[in-house]
Amino acid sequence: MTAHPVESTQIGVAIDIPEPWGSTLTARRAEAGDPRAEYVPAHVTLLGPTEIARSSLPAVEEHLAAVAATHPPFSLHLRGTGTFRPITEVVFVAVAAGISECELIAEAINSAEELRRETRFPYHPHVTVAQDVDPQALDEVFEDLASFSALFEVEHFTLFSHCGEARWKPRRDFRLGT
Repeated sequence: MTAHPVESTQIGVAIDIPEPWGSTLTARRAEAGDPRAEYVPAHVTLLGPTEIARSSLPAVEEHLAAVAATHPPFSLHLRGTGTFRPITEVVFVAVAAGISECELIAEAINSAEELRRETRFPYHPHVTVAQDVDPQALDEVFEDLASFSALFEVEHFTLFSHCGEARWKPRRDFRLGT
């Protein structure tokens, strides 16, 4: 008897950056030559790309609903730029307020057995605006967005799924505090 492979899917959980800022940051990422801009809209990651069994999706969604219910909405202020260079070739828009809220939600999300995974770096909420592109392009994005500022209320986070080379697709929103 042959064992059938477990059907899996790749998921991620993030806070979408609302308009008008989301499309502005995604467009700037594309202008820097970052090919991920086509597939990854501007966001603050709460759970990075994670492979799970498709059969685990209902339990994961139940867990995310429980996490959302125990965390109230909060203000998120994006301001200025930062970089992870020389460790990784990344320029990001910094989270100036809402850091601890993002950290608490990310920690709660990662507490589910299906979602625990090894990470290369400690969690640091941010919005990537250029990654693994020419150093000059990284410098330009860093300078161009140095005065960027956006302040908005986060009322939900989103479960995204990804298949193959397509854009990450929103699967379900989870309202905070409900």
